[in-house]
Amino acid sequence: MRHLATYDARDSTPTLITAGMIRTVDRSRPTASAMLIGGGQVLAVGTITDAEAVAADRGLDPVHVDFPQATIVPGFIDPHAHPLMYGQLHTWIDVSPEAATSIPEIIEILRQESAKLPAGVPIRGFGYEQRNLVERRHPTRRELDEVSRDREVYIMNASGHGGVVNSFTFEKFGVTRNTPNPEGGEFFRDSEGELTGELSDAACNILTGLDGVKIGHHGPNFHLGDEAAEHQRQLDIVQREFLKGGVTAIGDAQVSKREFAAYLGMADRGGLQMRVSMYFLSHLLDAVLDLGLTGPFGNAFLSAAGIKLYADGTLGGWTAYFPDGYLGDPCRTGQLYHSPEEYSELLRRAHDAGLQTATHAQSPIAIKMVVDAIETALAERPDTDARHRIEHCGLPDPVEVTRMAQLGIRPVNQTQHYYNWGEGVEQAIGTPGERFNPLGEFRDAGVPITLSSDAPVAEPRPLEAIQAAVTRITRRGRKLGPDSLRISAEEALRAHTLEGAITLGRDNELGSLAVGKRADFTVLEADLLEVPGEEIAAISVLETWVDGVCRYRADDEIAVARSGLPRSESTLSGE
Repeated sequence: MRHLATYDARDSTPTLITAGMIRTVDRSRPTASAMLIGGGQVLAVGTITDAEAVAADRGLDPVHVDFPQATIVPGFIDPHAHPLMYGQLHTWIDVSPEAATSIPEIIEILRQESAKLPAGVPIRGFGYEQRNLVERRHPTRRELDEVSRDREVYIMNASGHGGVVNSFTFEKFGVTRNTPNPEGGEFFRDSEGELTGELSDAACNILTGLDGVKIGHHGPNFHLGDEAAEHQRQLDIVQREFLKGGVTAIGDAQVSKREFAAYLGMADRGGLQMRVSMYFLSHLLDAVLDLGLTGPFGNAFLSAAGIKLYADGTLGGWTAYFPDGYLGDPCRTGQLYHSPEEYSELLRRAHDAGLQTATHAQSPIAIKMVVDAIETALAERPDTDARHRIEHCGLPDPVEVTRMAQLGIRPVNQTQHYYNWGEGVEQAIGTPGERFNPLGEFRDAGVPITLSSDAPVAEPRPLEAIQAAVTRITRRGRKLGPDSLRISAEEALRAHTLEGAITLGRDNELGSLAVGKRADFTVLEADLLEVPGEEIAAISVLETWVDGVCRYRADDEIAVARSGLPRSESTLSGE
């Protein structure tokens, strides 16, 4: 596994920090009461006497910061998220289950909010989940025509793998009932062969316009363009959300030229306050290889990490590959984005170049296809530290779990998916759905556990993800599967910190509080290992520090809210 390029951190004031509890996630010293930081790094961890001794040896006169009732943990790491998409959706119309419980409510919200938009601007909404609607179905294009017949209307499904458009959108882009489905996507039709308005995955290529990002059949296309300045604003918005959740480092799990340009712009203006590891989408594999982005590239705030691939679709949108059909709709089988041979060749080329791969796979068949390809690639070019990833890895066959352990494959799970929609998985495929994200099976087989949010599919709230991993209780109060699928709070904390760093290939500098590592940490109001599992998500994040600098402070957030001032006029930490 390659290491990142050296980065000279901006100097941070030497600080001696004490707390009621410091959980280091470092097995050599799991707990501490004091920590000395300086120059963006951890200089000492242990007792206050230990920290003072190191400060004296170095000739430092540190500032003292005390959190007597709080618990400090390493900064949470979210190795699978889509920040620019998340930021863009903050500017779209909210049609999530919290905002609308039926299709008429969605239509009315779209009507009201679109009236505030300039004429001709596309109307975009996000967050509906068909199984949570009264009608238990997707809206149709005819229903969206009630919102507008003379400009684009698009509402994205909560899965991010497609949604519904109005008739005008199809007319604008020349899609008719006779338009063939693109490879890796579908324009859905009714029993008469008429377009319903629903589209999925590669079919979303049309929404980016003539000059937008085109990714073919390499994944769902959510890369809708905005002006460069608007993308910067969107990233600023969501960076605040990640820091608010205690997240200090992320993996962007689908980077196209749109995301790459936005991150470079953010770095150029000194706006990055959290760490980003980029996974370029597989349609860019040739470009990545041609440019030689296969060795260390970037610095501690922005770096290249590997290649993102797709095996199948999503369980939420019923496009994950189940050839026998879905329980809720036997006519739907989902899809594979690539044939096994084509996928294996893509992965082989990436692996041979020394690139880590991260493949989206949900169904047992898709997961097996990924495991088979990795096994073949490793047999041809052995690498004991390749750290190939399977994203989501929702329903692996137990046989594949054993093989994953043998091959060193790292699944990246999102427990908030079953917290929010666990019942929907069972509705889609039946009782096997209770195994969704079988963390306990991974643990017992020796497969490392990594947690992430998949934001915007779920909010970047690691404590909520940890609670779901510990309890397997959904938002509606239902327990998903047997206790054997649960993991402990200590295991879940490690999964959202050090294991995330290992998965990103950054454990030499992130993920635990140890001497020489980056001074990235999160201050919590309570000890998540001591409260009941069902109360973990309610713990408040008090502060988030990156490189020894406080980037988020809850007290400042509260003060701004009370003042009524926009954040741009505030003095929030890090702004």
